[in-house]
Amino acid sequence: MKTELTISTDAIDETALAKRRVMDDGMGAVVCFLGVVRGSEGDASITALDYEAHEEMARHQFGLIFDAVEKRWPVESVRLVHRLGVVPVNEPSLWVEVTAPHRAEAFDACQFLIDEMKQKVPIWKKPLPA
Repeated sequence: MKTELTISTDAIDETALAKRRVMDDGMGAVVCFLGVVRGSEGDASITALDYEAHEEMARHQFGLIFDAVEKRWPVESVRLVHRLGVVPVNEPSLWVEVTAPHRAEAFDACQFLIDEMKQKVPIWKKPLPA
C-alpha cells in the first residue's frame, strides 16, 4: 500500500491534491474526506482552531494506523494531510483520501483511519473564541 502523510501549517489545496492522484486501473473507488472547522465548539462560538502536535510521535502513530489499514483492507493507497497552527472557521484542517478496488473497503478504511487518528495521534486543538 502506498501512503503519503503531510503535517503542515499550509492551507489544504484539494484541487492540487486531486491532480496528483495516481491509481491503478483495478481501483474502482476513491473516498475523500474533508474535516472543516465549525463555527462553534460545544456551546461557544469560535473564530478558529489552533492545532499543535508532537510531530515525531504523530508521524509514528500515523504509520501504525496505516499499517493496520493495510492488514485489514485491500487498499491501494492512503493520503492524509493535517494542518497545524491556526485554522479559521470554514477552512479544512484534515484531508484524507483512500483508494481501493470497491467503495465499501474505501469507506470502511477511511472511517477506521479517522477514528484511530482521533484516539491515538497526538494532535491537539484549542478553540479561539469569537
